[in-house]
Amino acid sequence: MTKKLSSARLVVSARLTTLAQTAFATAFALNLCVNPSLAGDPFRNREPHQIGDQTEAAFKAIFQQGNYPAAERYLDQALSKEPNEPLAYAIKASLAYGNKDWAKLDTYSQKTLETGQKLISTDPLRGNLYTAVGHFLEGAVVISREGTVNGVPQVFSQLRQVYEYLDKAEAVSANDPELNLIKGYMDLLLAVNLPFASPDQAIGRLEQNAAPRYLVDRGIALAYRDLKRYSQALEYVNRAIKSTSDNPEIYYLKAQILKELGQKQKSQQMFQEAIANFDKALTKKSQLPADLVKQIEHERSTAVSLNNPR
Repeated sequence: MTKKLSSARLVVSARLTTLAQTAFATAFALNLCVNPSLAGDPFRNREPHQIGDQTEAAFKAIFQQGNYPAAERYLDQALSKEPNEPLAYAIKASLAYGNKDWAKLDTYSQKTLETGQKLISTDPLRGNLYTAVGHFLEGAVVISREGTVNGVPQVFSQLRQVYEYLDKAEAVSANDPELNLIKGYMDLLLAVNLPFASPDQAIGRLEQNAAPRYLVDRGIALAYRDLKRYSQALEYVNRAIKSTSDNPEIYYLKAQILKELGQKQKSQQMFQEAIANFDKALTKKSQLPADLVKQIEHERSTAVSLNNPR
């Protein structure tokens, strides 16, 4: 069992940089249907934890609308008006990773850790949770600077602390939706990369205890895509679209799934639907990061080539 856990941690270590952008940035999104009376807490329907209005506005800009420039403006305001909210710094860190700005990734990873630690005394659940996130992001800094081969041995101490503080958060409230959302994404990362890990168990964790629902559906769609279970991935991405229909990244994910189905089923219709969804994502390319736009355009070209073989 110890050997299996060591292997699991090695995989997490090697993929820290990927998860820093995908898992955390996604995991902090805001559900379109949040009850207005719980402003600032997108995760809980009962006993909400207050999060600042500017941070909440940044969530909406990124994850409901896919509007990164607007989100950056809200986050800048959040850092000045809501300086004790670790979630804002975690989002800034993930955006810095997406922009390959390693200096800012380092700065905001440290701020996530510091504010998480300070929060423990007044909110032990979220304080321990974001202390774990801070250690995780610091591991991403090491990997980004040193590379996987040299960086992995250095991040073991961060990983031990990640698990230590996640356990402390779980001891406060094992069924907390915010905690289970973040841990659920981590579980899925392991499940799609290790033969002994169960993806169905990880998906069950998200289904049963995580929130908001939009992020649950999106995370499960990503998992099924990576597991090559494309029909199930399509089902869940369609669920996510219902609640965040303004987000171009959701259509990008759907396009990826449809392209894979087109190849698997040799279906021209699937390819055409994939291209249409790539196009729908690109209608809002002005509000997406430039590197992401290039990637969408590249994948669209591939789908066109597959649809029109010579």
